[in-house]
Amino acid sequence: MIRILNLADGRDELIRMLKSRNSGISEELTPKVRAILDDVKQNGDEAVAKYTAMFDWSCASPNEIRVTREEIDEAYGIIEKEFIETLKVSVERVRKFHIKQKQNSWFDTEEQGGMLGQLVRALDTVGLYVPGGKAAYPSSVIMTAVPAKSAGVKRLIITTPPGKNGKINPAILVAANEAGVDEIYKVGGAQAIGAMAFGTKTIPQVDKIVGPGNIFVTLAKKLVYGTVDIDMIAGPSEILVIADDSAVPEYVAADLLSQAEHDEMASAILLTASENIAQQVKIHLEKQMEELPRKEIVQKSIRDYGCIAVCSTLEDAIKTANLVSPEHLELCVEEPTKYLGLIRNAGAIFIGNFSPEPIGDYIAGPSHVLPTSGTARFYSPLSVDHFMKKTSLIWFDQESMNSLAEHVIRFAEKEEFQAHANSLKVRLKNDRGN
Repeated sequence: MIRILNLADGRDELIRMLKSRNSGISEELTPKVRAILDDVKQNGDEAVAKYTAMFDWSCASPNEIRVTREEIDEAYGIIEKEFIETLKVSVERVRKFHIKQKQNSWFDTEEQGGMLGQLVRALDTVGLYVPGGKAAYPSSVIMTAVPAKSAGVKRLIITTPPGKNGKINPAILVAANEAGVDEIYKVGGAQAIGAMAFGTKTIPQVDKIVGPGNIFVTLAKKLVYGTVDIDMIAGPSEILVIADDSAVPEYVAADLLSQAEHDEMASAILLTASENIAQQVKIHLEKQMEELPRKEIVQKSIRDYGCIAVCSTLEDAIKTANLVSPEHLELCVEEPTKYLGLIRNAGAIFIGNFSPEPIGDYIAGPSHVLPTSGTARFYSPLSVDHFMKKTSLIWFDQESMNSLAEHVIRFAEKEEFQAHANSLKVRLKNDRGN
């Protein structure tokens, strides 16, 4: 089922295979999404209720789309106490990790007398999109909401599609409450993104929208960027494992499958210099696959976008990993610290045989919102920084301004901006009494 390639001959094939997943967002759907966004921008709650009734909950009305305190309390009575405890552990671990990322404002005095600094402040209002439909992902709530609250975001809202009965999955409600979300709205799809981007009478306009969604949500986020900020345009999930003879084939196979079960476009790749590891992982992978409830999805993912590549050295494997720039990279080797510094591009690195990728998905601490589709070359995991903004501070007295004035004038005149130069000249003139 899974291919075994010789990396020396198959590197180009591997890269082409991964790039083929990113054929671009369907341009056919863009006009439809734009029409929904325009309708929401013009008609607000009326349009939001119309599309919610059309796609999700037939009885939707503007005065019923905000989740009530009673609904949240009811959710606590439905969810098992053990799982609530798991949510609490996850929230606390994610909070402890992200609180360490916070930067402080600073102010510094120069020798000439000027003062420069930077204000670091959280965004006022942030919107989180949480997918609904067939599956519920309370982990996505925690991994987006907790970094935002750790940053100090004052107003944090969620939009998520309701079921046909107008209810939100109780696990989502409990996770949101534990993570400190302030408001939850029963709205999904492009209409939810439009509502958060433009604001309605019921749903506030936000400064930034984060969170995954289907192609309509992804397109809508792309189209509203500039009106608000967004986190990223997310692609299919992916894992790349680098393994030597110290790796446990059964573990590696299980970890590859953990990503393949996301969807048919997910990618699972093993790079190893050990022919034995390659063969053993293949055996365990195909055995474990037969026992999975999402077997059909896994089979298609592994067939189309999975492979085992045998390379000459681990250094060659790392070189290929840097080209791929995977979302998740597992380093299952005997001396991981020896190779860690060579890895330039990865969303998250999982080190050793007992750091499986799923521990990062749910409870380790760092957000599981990671760059995909090779964007780890230039993009970082979701963090406190994504919910902060910085303002530069510039404060000169007359003496310190005078010490730099001639440099400013030369720059301005070189660029033929006479008014810029004059802004300094008039001050120098007054100072000299001319």
